Amino acid sequence: METKYRWHKKEDSWAIVIGLGFIAVLSLLFYGGLGDITSWIRFKVTPWQSWEQLGQIIQNGWASILRLYIVLAAVITVGAYYLGFGSRRFIGSFTALYVLAVVVTVLASHTWIKAAQLEGPLLALVVGLILSNLVRLPAWLSDALRTEYYVKTGIVLMGATLPFTIILQAGPAAMGQALIVSVVTFGSIYLAATKLFGLDKRFAACLGAGGSICGVSGSIAIGGACRARQEHVSVAISLVIVWAVVMIFALPAAVKALGLHPGVAGAWIGTSEFADAAGFAAAETIGHEAAVRAFTLMKVVGRDMFVGVWAFLVAILSVTLWERKQVKDSEHIDKKEIWRRFPKFIIGFFVASIVTSLVLTGLDSGTGTAYSKTVLAALKELRGWFFVLTFLSIGLTTRLRDLTKVGYKPLLAFAIGVAINVPLGYLLSTQVFQNFWLQL
Repeated sequence: METKYRWHKKEDSWAIVIGLGFIAVLSLLFYGGLGDITSWIRFKVTPWQSWEQLGQIIQNGWASILRLYIVLAAVITVGAYYLGFGSRRFIGSFTALYVLAVVVTVLASHTWIKAAQLEGPLLALVVGLILSNLVRLPAWLSDALRTEYYVKTGIVLMGATLPFTIILQAGPAAMGQALIVSVVTFGSIYLAATKLFGLDKRFAACLGAGGSICGVSGSIAIGGACRARQEHVSVAISLVIVWAVVMIFALPAAVKALGLHPGVAGAWIGTSEFADAAGFAAAETIGHEAAVRAFTLMKVVGRDMFVGVWAFLVAILSVTLWERKQVKDSEHIDKKEIWRRFPKFIIGFFVASIVTSLVLTGLDSGTGTAYSKTVLAALKELRGWFFVLTFLSIGLTTRLRDLTKVGYKPLLAFAIGVAINVPLGYLLSTQVFQNFWLQL
């Protein structure tokens, strides 16, 4: 058991440092009259379909690609050094990963890819899965495949682009629907895994988190909170990915077949999709801003918020019940262990949201608009890069053949949760909370 919490050895800590650091630096540049400098690291790719157009994009954007690489490599490698990843090997591996991320970002803007609604993070996942399952990857590349590091930083940056007022405006409807879905889905997967199939409680908690709150990051956070085995977390992540991809196509098709209102459709997608990136892709296929807004309130503001709550509760269960049998009756279980396991990057998410909200509140409308178009736009793009790195890492470390090694029990337990989650989300979105979503 840990006796001392060393913050600089934790990915949560560096996610907060990097995320809030970007907010602070970019905001100071803005206040110093250098707001336009944020465009130096913004690599925007316009839709293209010919080699000539692609060449023009590269010609116009190579300087931004290089500057962005220098910034990301610097801050991420510093964190990697203190986390013990090995900075020299890490920088080489990260360089290759960044190049692949640039390729994916450019491909995602191809007109055919955009028509297929494959957003950058989702395309990164697909590319990663194809490479990892069809090509023998070099061992050195694994040094930079740090899923938790990237996803936690991306979540902190997500908070910066989500004003706290919107979180408050989500109201009892979004939070109430999220609570119902989280409790029922988590409970159904957990009980199916433990009672029907006899799986380990920590494994069941990872599966339940992946299906009920925020997918990959939920499985990671809960796995860390209860100290689940790494292979259990990996299996949970793999199942989340499989079902998330299925839902990208299944949910929009069902929405169109049922003729649902865009707001209601977005809420249902937010209730039943398992990954933020996949959910955004599914919501955008509806073709209406109300669907995207409803999805954001339901999934990001509603369900994703519960990762901290579930991690806290699971940490309590793990320390006080699941692990009690593993220690001597006379040995004291340190309750501070609950705090040590709490996913602190969630705190960074809220702080980032509050900080940017306070900044916008203190600015007049014109200056606030400029801040949004420069600083928040740059933070949103940085968030997108971290999510691309996240999903590339997930794809490149996921071997689909490994799913067959764990047997059918985890798959069936998760499938039971899906079978309950989807109709429950439909009922809540179209009946119980329908009036709220129709107003969007």
